[in-house]
Amino acid sequence: MLFRNILVPTDLSAPSTRAFKVALDLATKYNSKITLLTCVEGDAWHHKFYDARADDELVKKQSKAAKQYLEKMESLAEKNNISVKSYILRSKSVVKDIVVFARSRKHDMIVMGTHGRTGLDKVILGSTANGVAQKTPCPILLVK
Repeated sequence: MLFRNILVPTDLSAPSTRAFKVALDLATKYNSKITLLTCVEGDAWHHKFYDARADDELVKKQSKAAKQYLEKMESLAEKNNISVKSYILRSKSVVKDIVVFARSRKHDMIVMGTHGRTGLDKVILGSTANGVAQKTPCPILLVK
């Protein structure tokens, strides 16, 4: 199986950066394209009850940080002669949006970082990587 179109969802964390570097190695080996995807969310817990403008401001700040991060990753890919595209999605369900994005763009593989949370942290914070792994039809490589 060849991996021509690799999706790398990122949350701008160290595990996401490590996953991107693994994806670069795979892309070099298989002559693949990489798509970087990050999802930004407003604060679903309390801002919506007060003022939606605060939510919009939070999304703007997240988008700005994401754009800077993605530009660094794009530069690294270009130095390695790997074709890369980046997308920033406003999301209400990160797992669902990653899975739908991967299906709609016919990605052959997903490479994503995982924080490796267990116990109460996993219950409270959830696991995006686990959710994507359970719902996506393509192979997925989780990187710690």
